[in-house]
Amino acid sequence: MVKESKLYDVLGISTDANDSQIKKAYRVNALKYHPDKNQHSPEAAEKFKDVSHAYEILSDPQKREIYDRYGEEGLSGAGGPDMGGMNGAEALFSQFFGGAGGFGGMFGGGGRPAGPRRSRDIVHALRVTLEDLYKGKVAKLALTRTVTCQKCNGKGGKDGAVKKCSTCNGTGSVTFQRGMGHIIQQFQTVCHDCKGEGEIIREKDRCKACSGKKTVSEKKILEVHIDKGMVNGQKITFPEEGDQGPDLLPGDVIFVVDEQPHERFTRKKDDLFYHAKIDLLTALAGGSIAIQHLDNEWLRVDVIPGETIHPGTVKVIEGRGMPSYRLHNFGNLYVEFEVEFPGNNFATPEQLALLETVLPPRPPLNIPADAMVDDVVLQDVDPMQQGRSRAGAEEEEDGEEGGAERAQCTSQ
Repeated sequence: MVKESKLYDVLGISTDANDSQIKKAYRVNALKYHPDKNQHSPEAAEKFKDVSHAYEILSDPQKREIYDRYGEEGLSGAGGPDMGGMNGAEALFSQFFGGAGGFGGMFGGGGRPAGPRRSRDIVHALRVTLEDLYKGKVAKLALTRTVTCQKCNGKGGKDGAVKKCSTCNGTGSVTFQRGMGHIIQQFQTVCHDCKGEGEIIREKDRCKACSGKKTVSEKKILEVHIDKGMVNGQKITFPEEGDQGPDLLPGDVIFVVDEQPHERFTRKKDDLFYHAKIDLLTALAGGSIAIQHLDNEWLRVDVIPGETIHPGTVKVIEGRGMPSYRLHNFGNLYVEFEVEFPGNNFATPEQLALLETVLPPRPPLNIPADAMVDDVVLQDVDPMQQGRSRAGAEEEEDGEEGGAERAQCTSQ
């Protein structure tokens, strides 16, 4: 005993029909009412949709059992086998007419994924300074996201106001056929009546808070903890703080650390590199330099007298680099020295004579005794003249290469 027999009547079969009888009835009715054979009959197109819907339910044992017990009302929310991305009617057409090349191809290749969808993750670049990564920081950031409307609980209107779209049967899309000889293709497009929603809500019954959209915008403040020692490109994730809605699982909000260049330090993993300029006297006779660290502490660095600092010398201060992420140790601070020499005429002849008593003696000139010697004078270089000389040299080199090629061609 079944609660209602409407779907059986559509196919013209009894309520105790077996699977073979259901398939046969569907095939006969589908060919009879197919839109290509009844292009000027809207009633036939509607009948074709009813036949396909009836077969989809009755060909699925689970759905058929629910329908027999509770009618079509009991089918709301009931799911059945995936059938490879097609409903029962689509699967049968594919079997009868050779898959994508025949009737089966007009249904498209995919079906709706099972289960609720998940919204995309929201990803933001988080600009941070080297000081932030050295000391740690908590940043408060405003996030605008979509959430389920609380006034209508994501229904879009008052109870009973939301109706399934009869044009697309709640799928959100409609199809049309195009015949090419014996091949029939079906194309899918968004339903114009429900605009792809699969549901229709009368204007007067729409929720005032969300205007029937089922979701509203919400502004939320997130506290983003930038931990000490984080590195460029590291991600800070807030699970399920993304957009949400009816039948939509919220995605994550992800902040990606974007470390900004620093004016004094360069970072390589947990180590810091600092470029220090020192005067010649400090480089030769010792002294002190000051380095302002990332936490605003000043480091006084002593250059030991007698330890000559050459240009490009690199020294290390252990344990004064970056903190290791979630560990208690620190990297090192490497200091590369640049020696600044004094300008011309920085000392009197008497002072220069004193330098000769302190600095190592000059190396002797290695000129053979019988060699011809011409005394020359060093002058400052004129940048414009130097540029013209280089350009002329390059042109001359190009000419020599071209001449070599011409000589080679002639010899051949």
